[in-house]
Amino acid sequence: MTAYLFRRTLFAVFVLWGAVTIVFLVLRLVPGDPAQLILGSDATQDEIARLREQMGLNRPLVVQYGIYLGDVVRFDFGDSYRYHSDAMGLVMGRFPLTLQLAVVAMVIGLVLGISLGVVGALRVNRLADRVVSVFALLSQSMPSFWIGIMFILVFARQLHWLASGGHGGFDRLVLPGVTLALPLIAILIRLTRSGLLDVVHENYIQTARAKGLSERLVIFLHAIRNALIPIVTVAGLEFGKLLGGAVIVETVFSWPGVGRLLIDSISARDYNVVQAAILLIACGFVLINLVVDVLYGYLDPRIRLGR
Repeated sequence: MTAYLFRRTLFAVFVLWGAVTIVFLVLRLVPGDPAQLILGSDATQDEIARLREQMGLNRPLVVQYGIYLGDVVRFDFGDSYRYHSDAMGLVMGRFPLTLQLAVVAMVIGLVLGISLGVVGALRVNRLADRVVSVFALLSQSMPSFWIGIMFILVFARQLHWLASGGHGGFDRLVLPGVTLALPLIAILIRLTRSGLLDVVHENYIQTARAKGLSERLVIFLHAIRNALIPIVTVAGLEFGKLLGGAVIVETVFSWPGVGRLLIDSISARDYNVVQAAILLIACGFVLINLVVDVLYGYLDPRIRLGR
């Protein structure tokens, strides 16, 4: 167990290193002068030169990378040039809102995805199964930004049932939460349906039926319990994706989370905030992957974590 955790932790460190390196290179290879963009068109050449020196942009790329890695190890990302405050503190202040949105989307996805998947499996090749399958296909194929815009037009502008955006009460959380949850619902529907259809033909299910147990007990006590093992794994991985995938949804619904902050900072070439946001999202994703790997090992007795 200890060796397994050590290997997974070491792998996570390399993943984080790759993430921060890619962010560093992409931001600095994008055409344009960040100092000019930050100061605006009215800035003088002396002002631009001073800001470039302050940001370290006048140094060789290798030197910039070395300084950047040292700052990352110390968890020091400097100050935001746009907001004039600590970059990581700014990101951490927005993170609870992104986490709130991801948790709501995860709850909606688990409830609807597993429930509809069970319905599809129990009504296989019937009308209910076809309706559920079509819903899953549409949910996974339609882009999130289009779904969000349609939700705003229908439920906010036409019906006036819910708010169209911003942060506040429950009415402002429903539309972005459902929009973010739809791809997850589609994945869980297919996974639950296929998992149940595979499990119901196993010998222990036939034995449970032969003992005289009702079909409801057989399905909900034995079949679903074993079919949930891969579902738990996928759900954990998808939760990490929700943290990063909230970028588009937060932008559409003006949700003041890390995703919207990231988009605004990329547009303004605010390097420090972008790097801090990407690292935080990557850390969350890697940590969730590690937890899921360990949890899967405990759920499935066939897996030996010591290997």
